[in-house]
Amino acid sequence: MKQLIRKFKDNLKDMDKILLVTVIIMVLYGLFNILTASSRESVVKYDNSIYFYFKQHGIMLSISLIGSLIIINFPTKYYRLLAPFGLFIILALLFYTAFWGEIIRGSRNWIKIFGFQFQPSEFAKPILLVSIAIFFEMFNKVFKSTDLKKKYGIIFGVIWGIALAMAIFISLQKDFGTMVIIMFIFGIMYISSPISITDKVRSMITMFIIGVLGIGVIYLNTGKIFSHEQLERLNEFHQPCQNYESGGYQICNGFIALNDGGLMGLGIGDSKQKYSYIPDPHTDSVFAIIGEELGLLKSSLIFIGYIIILYRILKIASKSNTLRGRYICIGVATYLFIHVFINLGGVLAVIPFTGVPLPFFSYGGTFTISLLCSIAIVERVSIENKNKKIKVKV
Repeated sequence: MKQLIRKFKDNLKDMDKILLVTVIIMVLYGLFNILTASSRESVVKYDNSIYFYFKQHGIMLSISLIGSLIIINFPTKYYRLLAPFGLFIILALLFYTAFWGEIIRGSRNWIKIFGFQFQPSEFAKPILLVSIAIFFEMFNKVFKSTDLKKKYGIIFGVIWGIALAMAIFISLQKDFGTMVIIMFIFGIMYISSPISITDKVRSMITMFIIGVLGIGVIYLNTGKIFSHEQLERLNEFHQPCQNYESGGYQICNGFIALNDGGLMGLGIGDSKQKYSYIPDPHTDSVFAIIGEELGLLKSSLIFIGYIIILYRILKIASKSNTLRGRYICIGVATYLFIHVFINLGGVLAVIPFTGVPLPFFSYGGTFTISLLCSIAIVERVSIENKNKKIKVKV
């Protein structure tokens, strides 16, 4: 551990300081907010100390810190050796979870190993984006070649194959929100990839036709595409308070919280909606509690924080000396953005509420570890950018 910290100090000078400081501020406020948002839920509903979720999240942050220290000191050139192994492990875990995982809130997306309960689908996000970035770099020359058989074999058999396998296994877990995130991360990375525009269009049309046929087969076999609960969310999300009893309860109470907060807020710790009105207020609906306590003006600082983080990640991508570094940063920026968009879009009833955590603020072990380790990978890319002055050639 001491050696890791010593190496971290050596690498600190080459890290993106603005990104690092902004993430630390967001994480620390998120931890404090979990304490205020979860206090009553912890005592009344689960008969625990008011500090229960605060301590649990602190443990996850500690694990994330150790993982981040390792990642920051580990060169990305070795990812080429680890990517296939990581993919095999995560695909095996996703397959196992789809059929034998634990069902929580309607989704079979949890497993327990050695007493540790986690979601493999959360770990799948950083593993997917790192693996795809590595394959873009490995097969860059193949994408530019005239050997159509080899080129399309890599595009369909490897690149698209990985993404679709993950999406299928996660859809079997009935975790629609995570499946959308996985495909969005892949889609943005694929669009920005070194593959030619012609090959991108051809492959995307091909996969669209396959997708339509797959949906048709599912409909013929089951008579439906979405579950009853998913259809309710799709049909009623834009009018949550008019459908209060049938599915709009959580979102409508979120509206009440934001309305009560107004411009200046009720004050830190003074939320009313956390008192059993919003279920698990420290998880997916945490922004409603933040808005209620801080108000519109102060809670808007969170958006500024997200903008700064995304800007710094994309800036690191633009300065990357390697293809893998560039596409890893693009993938992490996409990962962060889509989580923020889906969570806040659901809370504000712009899109259906899907139960996706809000980065840095929602309570959640596997997601927290995955997100912060992804940020650490970006910082590693920043370190390598400073140590190498040769500009990448696409």
